Amino acid sequence: MEWYERVLGFRPLCINTIPGIDVRVAHMEYPGVVLELFDVKDSLELPSYRKVPNEDMKVQGNKHFSLSVPDREQTKAELKELGVEIVMTANVWNTYGIFIQDPTGNLIELFEGNMREAG
Repeated sequence: MEWYERVLGFRPLCINTIPGIDVRVAHMEYPGVVLELFDVKDSLELPSYRKVPNEDMKVQGNKHFSLSVPDREQTKAELKELGVEIVMTANVWNTYGIFIQDPTGNLIELFEGNMREAG
């Protein structure tokens, strides 16, 4: 949770345990978004190929979530200051994506551009 608050600006809402299966769930809020983070005892590590954007595209299922940012250069500077590694950047359809990973390797895209104008 701390990483999502410090790096992405999410605000903690609550932490609960799902009865009967010993899973903790944290809910965090970002303007227009509620994020659920699960803490499962003895969970398996994310496979390495799921941590690489272009390799992850070959796997069925969710890929990543994307948050809009107003200025890619400012965002990259802030990430560097926070010690967050940029995994990949992509310039597609007059948009720009900055891919990072959370502490467990989940991909997150910070996105500059307007998809309504992208086509």
